[in-house]
Amino acid sequence: MDKYNIYIKKFKFAIIIFVVAVVAVIAMIVKTVPEVQKIIQIQKDHKAQSASLADAERKLATLQADALKKEAEDKNVANLFFKPITEGLDSEAAISDEFTEILQIMRDNKIKVRSVKYDYDPADDNFVKFIPYKYHVCRITAEMIANYASFSNFLREIYKHEHFLDLEKVEVVPYDKNKKILLVSVVLKLYAQKDPATVAKEQAEAEAAAQAAAQTAESSDGSNSSVPSPQPADGGVSPEANM
Repeated sequence: MDKYNIYIKKFKFAIIIFVVAVVAVIAMIVKTVPEVQKIIQIQKDHKAQSASLADAERKLATLQADALKKEAEDKNVANLFFKPITEGLDSEAAISDEFTEILQIMRDNKIKVRSVKYDYDPADDNFVKFIPYKYHVCRITAEMIANYASFSNFLREIYKHEHFLDLEKVEVVPYDKNKKILLVSVVLKLYAQKDPATVAKEQAEAEAAAQAAAQTAESSDGSNSSVPSPQPADGGVSPEANM
């Protein structure tokens, strides 16, 4: 028994140190685990935020590319429309410059023009309906005399014309006294760009008019929705009262 007591006394200090060390390790583990979990969560959040940032950057790049593409398309579309050299022209003056090109095509193909009718900014045209401040528009009805070859060349040149136009209607009737001669009726619409100053001015006027119309309609609806107060009925006199 004394032998065991000697061993216990001999290793008592070592056992105490061991127990203290174990307790310290356990305490350290208990304290460290939450910190490690926090670090792991921070890393996960960082990865998620990095992925979100990368996704946002990709979306931004896509939007920028789409914006540049749309800007290029708008520029290309604008280039299709005839642009007068002189700014501030009205529809008649602006269209006359472009119609001069069409007349030249007729002359080059030896086509005789019997009559020309002009209809400026026709109400049924979609450009006039929705963006009247951007383009001058004119519907032209031309009565012409041609032969088969000259009229075919004319149509070919019209389809290859560098500026946007709308060939609405073509009627061809052979001349009774000479079937080689054609009586032609052509209806086409010509378009010309308005200068930037005119566009800005007319767009502002159109927006102001639309806003005023909306306010008028709103106030009209409000006044119509009110119910008039009932009025007392006029007292009548019975016919029997005078008898």
